[in-house]
Amino acid sequence: MKMNFAGRLIDLSRPQVMGVLNVTPDSFSDGGRFNRLDTALAQAERMVREGASFIDVGGESTRPGAADVSVQEELDRVCPVVEAIHQRLDVAISVDTGTPEVIAQSATLGAGLINDIRALQRQGALEAAAAAAIPICVMHMQGEPGTMQQDPHYDNVNAEVTAFLMDRVAAAKDAGIAEDRLILDPGFGFGKNLEHNLLLLEALEQLGALGYPLLVGMSRKSMLGQITGRDVSERLPASLAVATIAAMKGAAIIRVHDVRETVDAIKVVSALKDANK
Repeated sequence: MKMNFAGRLIDLSRPQVMGVLNVTPDSFSDGGRFNRLDTALAQAERMVREGASFIDVGGESTRPGAADVSVQEELDRVCPVVEAIHQRLDVAISVDTGTPEVIAQSATLGAGLINDIRALQRQGALEAAAAAAIPICVMHMQGEPGTMQQDPHYDNVNAEVTAFLMDRVAAAKDAGIAEDRLILDPGFGFGKNLEHNLLLLEALEQLGALGYPLLVGMSRKSMLGQITGRDVSERLPASLAVATIAAMKGAAIIRVHDVRETVDAIKVVSALKDANK
């Protein structure tokens, strides 16, 4: 299926790579590296050259224990970068936000996707997303970023994540957001321990069977550090492994820090799927 991201038709029946661009001073992996406009734009250009279909711009760190950011500060971080990318690069722009003002302003500046870890639960977010008239990704998170990893608990993680996401789909549709503009993200690492994350990954095809494109983000996350014992800077092989598994299980968008390597891995997945048609 093809989805329209602010005029860019992208085929989500084939796995696509989304490059992470954190314009924050405190993100877990690359905080502070790209929080100036020139360095952010240079990194976006690099990821486009390496094959990213999307650039995901985030102005609020969502790592465990992250501090809140004011609306104005998020606007000041995100909007100049979105505008510059839109003017200079041929790529779909995603904005990682749940803030209504940022949703609205980003859409006017050329963003083609809103990627909301809070699933449009902030006051005014549903209305802003409906007015923006661009695709929306809603994600599952248990708790808030500051506390989400403090002993997360589920009776049945797959059932509970699915129920939450379908509830948010219903809320989005009630707010006037077209069903064919919705993307789902199970929220790996957001209020989940290692077992929860692995159970979600194993059952990813079941979530995909609901009929919505899936976005997943496991790149460099602590779940991979727990498995491999590697520091965040040494998790590329593990990140490629989970990206490949997710793509094989039907994920439409793979959100990553290491674009070039992931694009190559996903090309292998696509070739295998084409061979089996």
